Amino acid sequence: METNITQLIAEIDETLERAVKIFDELDGDEINKVPFENSWTAGQLMNHLLMSNKGFADIMRGPVEDTQRDPSLNIETIRSIFLDFNTKMKSPDFILPPEKDYHKEALKSEFIAVKTQLIKTASSEDLSKTCTAFKLPQLGFLTRMEAIHFVLYHTQRHTHQLENIKQAIKQRETMIAG
Repeated sequence: METNITQLIAEIDETLERAVKIFDELDGDEINKVPFENSWTAGQLMNHLLMSNKGFADIMRGPVEDTQRDPSLNIETIRSIFLDFNTKMKSPDFILPPEKDYHKEALKSEFIAVKTQLIKTASSEDLSKTCTAFKLPQLGFLTRMEAIHFVLYHTQRHTHQLENIKQAIKQRETMIAG
């Protein structure tokens, strides 16, 4: 599967920017409101994405080795896992967002900085190399190409959830005001 790097980078930029835009449509208090039972707040969700994306940015800049397989082998599996919105997933503990009040501008600023790092790495590094700093359960070591797709599809999944959180909060406020 040949991937157009320019197109991939544009898609990453657009996807991460969309998450920021939806997050930005909530005010500082709203990002810390629980929208419905068993849900993260928008702040927690963005912090989870920030921790995950930062982790992948670090992994992609970390140690690598030559890949002994198709560097795109796991992309379709990653896509099908994250874009199945009917499946509820549990976050690994190390990227579980703490329950606390988040500061909107600080979180947004960090998220944008990590987005810039990811785009710079994807633009300048050999995406066919295998990242050896972190092994995913079931998938093993990912190539940089697979890692950037992980960020893409994981962010798309959570952007979908963020939109649902925003709508639930705005609906509740409309009902209270009405």
